[in-house]
Amino acid sequence: MAEVWRGPIRECVHMGHAVICGPDGEIVEAWGDPGLVVLPRSSSKMIQALPLVESGAAAAAGLGPEQLALACASHNGAAIHVDRVRAWLKEQGLGDDDLRCGGHMPRDPEESKRIICTECGFEQVHNNCSGKHAGFLTLTRHLQAGPEYIELDHPVQRAVKATWEEVAGEPTQGHGIDGCSAPNFATTLHGMARAMAFFAAAREDGDTRSRAAVALRQAMVTWPELVAGEGRSCTELMRAMGGRVALKTGAEAFFVAIIPEKKMGVALKIVDGGTRGAESAIASILVRLGVLDPEHPAARQFRNPPVPNCRGIEAAHIRPGAAFR
Repeated sequence: MAEVWRGPIRECVHMGHAVICGPDGEIVEAWGDPGLVVLPRSSSKMIQALPLVESGAAAAAGLGPEQLALACASHNGAAIHVDRVRAWLKEQGLGDDDLRCGGHMPRDPEESKRIICTECGFEQVHNNCSGKHAGFLTLTRHLQAGPEYIELDHPVQRAVKATWEEVAGEPTQGHGIDGCSAPNFATTLHGMARAMAFFAAAREDGDTRSRAAVALRQAMVTWPELVAGEGRSCTELMRAMGGRVALKTGAEAFFVAIIPEKKMGVALKIVDGGTRGAESAIASILVRLGVLDPEHPAARQFRNPPVPNCRGIEAAHIRPGAAFR
């Protein structure tokens, strides 16, 4: 799906699997094994956020598009992310200690520098998944459930699992524990693409779930900087497509796309877990589908980027693999 060339030598190959689904869940195009069982990791956050909106919890809490974008985010922990999550929790009468995602140093250089220079330490709100967990907490309060919302038998996770199976059109096949401690349900690659096609085909004049899906995908494309952050592939590629496509990456080289104008969903997994391979491959698929201009700077940045050495000299470059040529 992607290759790295150093001079005349093909030095590295990123192998992978991908599925494009239409609105009825049928496979439009596929590479590799559509039946591959995968853990979509953070690419599943839109599914995990559906019960928050569909239940009425988001409306009852007064959440707007910014909070919904953060519920779907794997953010950089920049001030624009952390301040919003902190305010969200405060409005619910909650604080950092109510989160169950754990903390880590933020990816954002300015926030990281601030933490180092002030010796204040990072908090759980700096976790890239803190928006998703704020959403879980909001749904927890709406359901009047207990505080341990990441437990598999908690009403929040039961709602997520039921929703997941319904939009994927198949039973989940076990689960793993994600980096943020929440369950991540296993599904086939086809099932994940089918779920994304559901989001793509959802209509504002549809049923409650359909309207919830529209609200989430629209929040993502309206606030792409909240979904990831400056320089990140999700943010930059969504900007490049002018709100036409919602994108979400996941750990270990997973990627999904929601394309409303075509009512198509895409799910992609690079076998070796290499992010650069996933970014190049998803950009290639978007170009193939005619929604991303291959000459846009963001398309070139992720689809066919240079690989500089320590002196800034282009020593190698990534190019689309044979699957996309």
